[in-house]
Amino acid sequence: MRIIGVGIDIVDIGIFKSRLDDGMVGELFLPGEIEYCSTRARPWESYAARFAAKEASFKALGIGLSHGLRWKNIEVIKDESGAVSVQLSGKALEQARNIQVKQIRLSISHSGENAIAVVTMEG
Repeated sequence: MRIIGVGIDIVDIGIFKSRLDDGMVGELFLPGEIEYCSTRARPWESYAARFAAKEASFKALGIGLSHGLRWKNIEVIKDESGAVSVQLSGKALEQARNIQVKQIRLSISHSGENAIAVVTMEG
């Protein structure tokens, strides 16, 4: 497989936390993401990491909100083993098909003041 797109994003957790409210959570995140993050001791860190993953995914797809993508077109999922992945829907899925993405890889982390995500799309 060849790399079709790469995206990286970093989020200042303190700034993100200061802006995070129920309205923002509802606008940016899907029910599964909300359920996971709300069970964490410091949910804002998990939300920030997922936000970074969504931004990195937009970059890897090569399009963003101005092209019709929506935050909820990208969902960060964590499996039983703890591995995270990205599930696309709507315009994000359409774009991935257009650029012939076959596999998406996601790595996220948060530590101290920052959350970071890297997404690679292969085809």
